[in-house]
Amino acid sequence: MSFTVLIPARLASTRLPDKPLADIAGLPMVVRVAQRARLSGASRVVVAADSERIVAACKTHGVEVVATRADHPSGSDRLAEACTLLGLQGDDVVVNVQGDEPLIDPALIDAVATLLRERPQASMSTAAHPIASVEEFTNPNVVKVVLQADGVALYFSRAPLPWWRDGNAQGITALPDPAPLRHIGIYGYRAGFLRQFPALPQAPVESCEALEQLRALWHGHRIAVHVTPADPGAGVDTPQDLERVRRLFSTGKPAP
Repeated sequence: MSFTVLIPARLASTRLPDKPLADIAGLPMVVRVAQRARLSGASRVVVAADSERIVAACKTHGVEVVATRADHPSGSDRLAEACTLLGLQGDDVVVNVQGDEPLIDPALIDAVATLLRERPQASMSTAAHPIASVEEFTNPNVVKVVLQADGVALYFSRAPLPWWRDGNAQGITALPDPAPLRHIGIYGYRAGFLRQFPALPQAPVESCEALEQLRALWHGHRIAVHVTPADPGAGVDTPQDLERVRRLFSTGKPAP
């Protein structure tokens, strides 16, 4: 199956300045992400950059890159411009891999792309895994997803969903059964939908939860969800995350 991986890379970061260019075992992080994505079945891996410094770093290390506008309000806007610049057709499948995921599992990329191909009624696909701790379940930075019987998303929330009415009567001290699902921030799109998505009016619930994917649900689009048993690990958001990833690369752990 042919699909394209797009990696949005934005230079500004509040918690970790110049994050895409952070050194990981001698290579910029965005290059490490692209290398992992190349281990998937993608026919093409392209970085969508907002800075000439990122463009230069990618070209130095043989990574395909397109320069996009620096004033995009979101990653999806950047990806939409990249689809146009690359001449992708409406039914072409695009997988959005975040530029701060140097440990991304190539098999997860393939699974998200395959799921979208298998679900022609869906405009998007994504992934989730079972939550194993109460701390994760109650953390508003951990996004939860609830599914329909056919594996399509009903709702995404920062709240602890589903709410265990009887089990939570005295506070949240245990997880419901079956385990709730944590959303993993990887998305598959059809290129035609991705170009249309930024123009859709924001949903009130999207603004409330600060979750862009709720816009798609609010406008009636379906998001198919691949459930993986494994926790794929967190991306790089802080200096502490960066040091953790550097240690892993120094031991050769990320190698397939």
